[in-house]
Parts: sequence; structure tokens; C-alpha cells
Amino acid sequence: MSQTCVFLPPAACAEVDAELLVQRVHGERREPMPFSRAVAAKDESWTLVLPVEAVTACAVQLPTQKARWLRQALAFAVEELLAEDVEQFHLALGEPLADGRHRVFAVRRSWLASWLALCETPPQAIAVDADLLPREGTQLLSLGARCLVGGVEVARLALSAEEWPALAPLCPRPHIVYRTPHQAELEPADQCPEVADPHVWLAQQAVVSNLAQGEFAPVGAGGRWRRWWPLVGLVGLWLVLQWGFNLAQGWHLQSQADAYAEASEALYRELFPDDRKLVDLRAQLDQHLAEGGVSGQGRMLGLLAQVHRAMTAEGARVEVEQLDFSDGRGDLALQVLAPGFSDLERLRERLLEAGLVVQLGSASREGQGVSARLVIEG
Repeated sequence: MSQTCVFLPPAACAEVDAELLVQRVHGERREPMPFSRAVAAKDESWTLVLPVEAVTACAVQLPTQKARWLRQALAFAVEELLAEDVEQFHLALGEPLADGRHRVFAVRRSWLASWLALCETPPQAIAVDADLLPREGTQLLSLGARCLVGGVEVARLALSAEEWPALAPLCPRPHIVYRTPHQAELEPADQCPEVADPHVWLAQQAVVSNLAQGEFAPVGAGGRWRRWWPLVGLVGLWLVLQWGFNLAQGWHLQSQADAYAEASEALYRELFPDDRKLVDLRAQLDQHLAEGGVSGQGRMLGLLAQVHRAMTAEGARVEVEQLDFSDGRGDLALQVLAPGFSDLERLRERLLEAGLVVQLGSASREGQGVSARLVIEG
């Protein structure tokens, strides 16, 4: 499919006008028409060609070759070459030159944005008319009442035919001067190729430096993804928050587990002070229970194990202040301290659910909570 090019004339530099007459080239056909009509057709892709009068072309030495840092370095590299504040310009990185420098184009950002705002379909490429000339020696092409100068060197400019003889000695050779069939040759010239229509011929040249970069990048495959970036950002933020919540919850649960383990170990050491080495709390407690058999110690350990499970299930909120076991009666008396009466009641219910007979004695409130006596029978 033929590429469509819309050429803005030098008059476009003065003001942004949707009715300005421009040149629209599609294949071998060129049509002058208002800008609004030239960009109304929804072509698959098209190129906006800017007049070189609206663009500053230069070459700079950049401190890095990494693609992601090049654009950030542009503003610092070209700010001394521009007569105005660099923040007002859209900077486009061109191709690297033989001497290690990079070609850079600067165009006023607000001006370019105003023209693009008139386009129903954004251009896939933005070129400069003088930069479309081939990279060989010095190229000169008459386009309307002006002559475009380009080629292998940095210079990208427009001048009148009368100014060329004075400029020619400063330009590298060969001097390739294009002309139409009925146009007189410009001197000096090393070669004078003939072109039927300068606009059509220029539109057929490759776009080496595409100014559609950064904020003016074309909406292609990457542009479609760019529309989803806010949603992707929200999803990413949610994932980070969820991960943080899971991490905090895991830390909290681990802290509780450590507290329960410390309480269980303290109770075990209180019951079995001679057992100095603690490797597996549950296994060692089961071993003590098995060794106790049906003896008084065994009954006591059995009751203690059930009481311990009930207190652990309650979150270790009830503390044992005193413990008495009557081998003759077969009961276990505990003096306990709880934060409140409700905690004592829940502990009693859990012991009843375990099949124990529980008698709750008088309870009195103390400075740190509620103190009560529990008598438990198996």
C-alpha cells in the first residue's frame, strides 16, 4: 500500500490554520488541498512532512549509548544550541553520524501539538522535508519557490536559488542538484538528476529521522498497550498492597505462635523442673503422660493436658497463679487470673466440652484482672 505524505508549506510556521493549502501525495498523485481535508481520510498510515523552516537541526555528542538514557541526555546536550528555553521544544533523536555524534531535531512543542490536534488520525511518522534528501554529498532540491539543502552533513535548511552559489564552496562534494524537466540547471553542480514532481519524488524517499518520538509517538501496538497502563498500574498497586497485607498477617500469626510456644514451654518447665533438655514439647509431654499410667501423677498430667489445651484454644489469656492436686479426691484446683469474667466463663465452657467436671469458685476483681478458683475433676 502506498504511503501518504502531507507536506506543510513554510506558511505553516506563521499560524496553525486548518484551511491552509498543503500538498497531499499518495503514490504518484499529488493534490493541493486544505489541511483539514488532507488529513480527514483514514489512511492506514501517513506521514506529516514539516517545513525545515520550523525545525532546528544540529548534531551533538551524547554521553551515553544506552537507548533508555539517550532521550534524557538530549535536553542537556542541545540547550546551549537553542536560542530559547529548551523546555519549549520537542527534541527528536536522529541517526548517529560518522564522527560519533547524533543528529538531533528541535521543533516547538506547542506548534507541533496544535497541528496534530487537527488530525483525525495521528501520523505514523513525522519527517522534515530537507531531511528526506539522500545521504550523499550535498543535495539540493527546488520545492516551490525555495531550495532545500540536505545530504550527508548536519545542515538542513532552505534558501533561494540566488543564495546557492555563495553557499556551495562550504558544502561537501559531490553537489547533486535536482531539477524538473523545464527548470534551468543551478550552478555549481556536479550532478543534475531530473525529477518529474519534487513532492512525489521526496515522498518516495525513506524517512531516516522520524520526529514521532516521546509524547508524539505513533499509536501502534505499543500505543494500544499504553492505554491500559493506568489499569495495569492499579492492578500492580493492588498486588503490592495484598502482598504487604499477607506479609503483615503472616508476621502477626507467627508472633502469636511464638507467644503460645513460650507459654507452653513455661508451663512444661513449671510442671517438670527436672526436665532440663526440651527438644519436642508435645512428644515429651505425651511420654510423661504414658509413664504416669493410672497413678495419681498420671491423672494429674491428664487433667493438666486437657486444661492446657483449653487454655491454648482460648489464646493463653488466662494465667495459672497456683496449682493444687488432690490424689485422694482426684481433682485439680487452680487459682487463675483472667482479664475479665467472660474469659473465665469461656474457659469453663471449654473444659465442660472436654468432658470434665468444673466448679467455679468465688471470683474477685483485682488490679490486673479477675482472680478465681477452678476445681476440675476428670
